Parts: sequence; C-alpha cells; structure tokens
Amino acid sequence: MKILTATLSFLIAAILASGLAPSLPAQKNNAPGVLQPDKGKFDILLDGKSIGKEEFESSPNGAGWLAKGTTQINVGDGPETQVTGNLTLQSNGLPMAYDWVSKSDKTNSAHVIFANGIAKISLAVQGARPYEQEVSFNSPLIAVLDNNMYHHYALLARIYDWSKRGAQTLPVLIPQEITPGTITAEAVGSASSGGKTYEGLRVSTSDIEVLLLLDTNHRLMRLEVPASKVAVVRQ
Repeated sequence: MKILTATLSFLIAAILASGLAPSLPAQKNNAPGVLQPDKGKFDILLDGKSIGKEEFESSPNGAGWLAKGTTQINVGDGPETQVTGNLTLQSNGLPMAYDWVSKSDKTNSAHVIFANGIAKISLAVQGARPYEQEVSFNSPLIAVLDNNMYHHYALLARIYDWSKRGAQTLPVLIPQEITPGTITAEAVGSASSGGKTYEGLRVSTSDIEVLLLLDTNHRLMRLEVPASKVAVVRQ
C-alpha cells in the first residue's frame, strides 16, 4: 500500500534499505522517564518550497504518554494527503499502541498493539477486507517512525541515550508500510544550519542519512535530508 507521494518517499527508502535484515541488538534504556512535554508545528520543505505542515503534541496521558500529530501534504500532483497518528508510550519510550488514519483519494487506517517485542497490526484499507499481521522484534524498545509523522523523530531524540552517546541501533517499525527494520542514531556534536547552532543527531542506514538538529533541551528544531533536498523546520 503506497499512500505517500514519491517526493516524500525518502523516509520509507531510508528504513527499507536496512529493514529486511535481521535486527541488531537494541540499546538498553534504563531511564525511568525520558520523554518530555512538547507541542508545536513543523513546516515541510522540498528544495526550499513549503509542501506541507504538521501539528503535534506529546504529553502525559494517565500512567503513560500520548504523542499525536496531524500532517497535511500537497506537492501539486493529485489530491492533498492528510495523515493523523496517535502513539501511546511508557515514560521510558516503549511503545504501547499506535493508531493512524490517512485520507487522500481513499481513507485507510490501522491499530497497532505492542507487547513483549511483538507488534499486532489491524489494517483497514478502503475497498478491501480488514487485514491483520504480527511483526516480531528482539526488543520491546522499538522506534516508531511512521510516514509523514515527523514528531516521531523528536521522540527518537528523547529515546536516544545521551549519557552514553555513540552509535545506538534500534529496531524500527513504519506502521503505514508494515515494515520492520533497524536504524542507527549517533550524536555528532555541534551542527549549524541557517546561521544557528544546534546539537546534531545523525539517523542513518546504509543508503541515506537524516540529520536531526536539536536545541539544548534536545527538542527537535529541524530535520534535514540533504540528498533529497528535504527539510522539516519547527515554526
């Protein structure tokens, strides 16, 4: 099921490049709580031109956390795409449940339950029968990086163990593609963009690099994929 425009498929391709190999051991995250409240908007740029917006919020929700976002994308070819996602997590970053809805020429949705390193996915595609699938990982600490949900990268920056730094490999799931894999994040120190200095976190596979630019509190301020001329900027 392809519900992303080709222009924005760099995120899918980045994960697919490493996603079908056996997952490497994920880092252990012993922190009792790594998430912090965050709320804002991202401007999505392609070659300097705005092609979409995302509004997001991460906040405590009962005994856990809820990270939710809504993204609207329009690259001029075909109808606008709107994607919403609600991700429930434990305070240490372990995912518990995820719901997404994508609306374009069709409406598709799914519900995902995470437990003991297994993701149970119930998918509803317009015009087709409901579909269920299980995806297994070697760790319950799974990075959820869904299509057009850029605030998920802000969560990844929280899950990354800054006290250890270095390269840290995590299992990852792209729910809209039902695609498992692995991704490596590594702190790169000071990084500059647009005349401002940030803390850099490089997210990579064998084929592509995504640079997360963070403020001193490790909030995601900017995401860059130079090879694709894509940038996501906090407003």
